[in-house]
Amino acid sequence: MERKLAPFLTLFSVVLFTLNISAQPVVGVDNWFNRETNTKTGQPFHYIWTDTENSGYSRWGDIFKSRGATLATVEKPDAETLGRLSIYIIVDPDTTTENKSPNYITTSEAKTIAAWVRRGGVLAIFANDGPNCEFTNLNKFASRFGVTFNHVTLHPVTGSNWEMGACTNLPDHPLFRGVSKIYIKEVSDINLQGNAKAILSESGKVLMAECNYGKGYVFAIGDPWIYNEYIDHDRLTPDFDNRKAAENLTDQLLGKIKK
Repeated sequence: MERKLAPFLTLFSVVLFTLNISAQPVVGVDNWFNRETNTKTGQPFHYIWTDTENSGYSRWGDIFKSRGATLATVEKPDAETLGRLSIYIIVDPDTTTENKSPNYITTSEAKTIAAWVRRGGVLAIFANDGPNCEFTNLNKFASRFGVTFNHVTLHPVTGSNWEMGACTNLPDHPLFRGVSKIYIKEVSDINLQGNAKAILSESGKVLMAECNYGKGYVFAIGDPWIYNEYIDHDRLTPDFDNRKAAENLTDQLLGKIKK
């Protein structure tokens, strides 16, 4: 009897293993619209999972992995690539200062990404402040979700005057559960239309927003925000809660994935 069951049990175990792997959320960070190369190392860097320096997202990636997610780097967001993702993160599209031949977001790519979100994809857009982000094509794309970024720089910070980048008047939102103070340096504010709504506003200016789009969800902020330099207290004083806010955002994005 045991011999007869053995092949079945082996097959059953393989099926369970396969289902478990496929059930893991896959979180992709863009490396197409943001495609900078470190002039010293010749390696891709700046807001990507593999960048462990101050400029990278490796620490945020570790938070996703601690929640059971798998990380991916998106070289080009076509329908096949997006179909393998649960969450897609677009950060700081290149200007010609950062990349001599930027990959601007095309109308075709915008349609493909929007269709993916509409079917249930979770999109996070992290722009940047005025001089450091390509706004024209980003805004054509983001406007599909009722979001556009202004070409400005709010929260300028001089040296280590961290309080210049502090936000303490935080609303009752899951993103700020257990959070009393966050740091955002040099951020652009957001205009809202349609279903988009503010998450965080300051002096009448929207700094973070969200939108339900079809079966999917979009989060937007005008800054890369929780990259390695400002996610922990390597530089920030202990009263800033960026790590907790990053954990909350991670849980929120993962929680928006359609089961």
